[in-house]
Amino acid sequence: METKVKTLPWRKAKPKSELKVKSSSKKKIWQNYELYLFLLPTIIYFIIFHYIPMYGILIAFQDYMPTQGVWGSPWVGFEHFIRFFNSYQFWNLLENTLELSFFQLLFGFPLPIIVALLLNQLRNQKYKKFVQTVIYAPHFISVVVLVGMVYVFFSPNGLINNFIMIFGGDPVYFMSEASWFKPLYISSGLWQETGWAAIIYLAALAGVSPEVHEAAIMDGASKMQRIRHVDIPAIMPTAMILLVLSVGNLMNIGFEKAYLMQTPLNVSAGEIIPTYVYKVGLQSAQYSFAAAVGLFNAIINFILLWAVNRAAKKLSGSGLW
Repeated sequence: METKVKTLPWRKAKPKSELKVKSSSKKKIWQNYELYLFLLPTIIYFIIFHYIPMYGILIAFQDYMPTQGVWGSPWVGFEHFIRFFNSYQFWNLLENTLELSFFQLLFGFPLPIIVALLLNQLRNQKYKKFVQTVIYAPHFISVVVLVGMVYVFFSPNGLINNFIMIFGGDPVYFMSEASWFKPLYISSGLWQETGWAAIIYLAALAGVSPEVHEAAIMDGASKMQRIRHVDIPAIMPTAMILLVLSVGNLMNIGFEKAYLMQTPLNVSAGEIIPTYVYKVGLQSAQYSFAAAVGLFNAIINFILLWAVNRAAKKLSGSGLW
């Protein structure tokens, strides 16, 4: 007689497919262990300097006192968040941060794509390299030097005001008027980063086979038609990933540049969340309150990143995860 061996419900055998997947993944890791060794320093760096310090967000829910430490300080719950939301500066900070980030993304995202598409159409290699060098160079200027140039060019006796006065106009106090802060911030950023941001799109366009363009020319396609039907689809996956990353950093607008461009007269338009965190946290020593504001900023970034990645995945099929 045949006897059936019953398997206990808590000791069910794993499916063979799952065992095969695990063994194959381990085999692949072992076969490419050199690549994983290259990744190891980066992983260790992120664990030590990014993940371990995350316990510091606990002070956002405490009345942190340096003498008592993180575990000895009293807990206050969401008191600092409520204080920030009820602050008279909350809406002004949020508006300034979102406006600068949105307009920087609105103009700063498509412009490198346009520049890359135009450069890709140049056939004179010497002229192409010259243009690339000219538009790449501003990226290597430090933020401090860039802001110094803005102050020099847009001062009452600067180059821009001299041109205005030549044509009979009155000098404009650009750095003293709040209405000029955002245009100067965005335009200077475009001048500095557009060329550098176009590199990745040029690399994507370099991967397009010349035979595709030759076939399009044989079919009578014009330059604009080749750009529309060949070049743009080739860079679309790269563009979508960069768009998701850009939106994920929407609230992390540059602190250094905004802080250096601020003056007592334009601070109403130039005060953003990162500069506010610096002033409140380091200058006023309100560590818990500053941590709460920074955590709020990070949560908004995460929500935006998740939402845009989900939308990009549905629309184009490409995303970060």
